[in-house]
Amino acid sequence: MRWVLVTPVARFSYFFIVAVLVLAGLTHLGTPLVAVFFSYFALRKLRFGRKRWLSIVLFIILVTLVLYGAGFLIREAVIALPKIAGEVVPPVIAYAQEHGFELPFSDWDTLKTSILDTVRDEFLLVGNFARSASRQLVFVLIAIVVAVSLFIRSSFEPLTAVPTAPNLFTAVTDEIRARFQLFYQSFETVMGAQILISAINTVLTAVFVVAISLKYIPLVVGLTFFCGLLPIVGNLISNSVIVGIASTESFRAAIAALVFLVLLHKLEYFLNSKIIGGRIKNPMWLTLLALVVGERFMGIPGMILAPVVLHYIKVETSRLPPPEPRRTAI
Repeated sequence: MRWVLVTPVARFSYFFIVAVLVLAGLTHLGTPLVAVFFSYFALRKLRFGRKRWLSIVLFIILVTLVLYGAGFLIREAVIALPKIAGEVVPPVIAYAQEHGFELPFSDWDTLKTSILDTVRDEFLLVGNFARSASRQLVFVLIAIVVAVSLFIRSSFEPLTAVPTAPNLFTAVTDEIRARFQLFYQSFETVMGAQILISAINTVLTAVFVVAISLKYIPLVVGLTFFCGLLPIVGNLISNSVIVGIASTESFRAAIAALVFLVLLHKLEYFLNSKIIGGRIKNPMWLTLLALVVGERFMGIPGMILAPVVLHYIKVETSRLPPPEPRRTAI
């Protein structure tokens, strides 16, 4: 294994990338940061030879479809989820009362009031939420422009190819560029595998929900794919929605959905071992801890970046030499 010498300039580049992640969390810019990486990832996957203009055109079409799909999914969720909750909550309350469980709500109206109070406390007013969403959309568009500019510059190449005498500025920029190249490679490795696994799960889920004629099929399929981008937690969210919808139809449909999701969960272990393999193998407790810290620090973007950061730390530390043993005086 080739070890990299940690020079003062390299040490500064490590502090720099940590500072970027911390500032992105403190300034609520996690969404555009993730958008830059996703956009650059998509542009690289859509690249065909030297025709970068074709990649950019296909990328614009892809972004349009994703934004339309996200808007459609949000609209469907706003309409369907209250109906689903209204059908699922009463049986849950009745079951809890029969078995002596205490719930923080006594009926659907109480739960709905509690949810609205939580939303009101979180966003204060609808206008504030609209302004926040508009601001994030603007940031995402800026991130897309940044990603396209990086793609046009041919992936982190310097602005000029003219050789210059060695100096501190070029040394620092080269080290910072190396840090972000490795971080992007970690993002490409982790999210590429996660997208593939999510796509396979989504296809299998779509076949299942169509076979049993489950309600809200577009919502279930879209939610399965987008939630699948979040490791562990995303599957729990989508699985809960699927079982909840199935339980509103019949007890047999709920059992079938539960059995299918258990089998799908077992299949995902196999997919993780085959698709990801030993490249991103981290203990589940460490991944869960990273997801919790990422969510508290940066929200959903933090949960997306958490496994990427874990993989990046593994890559960087495996390039560094081990610490020299301390010499003890005799």
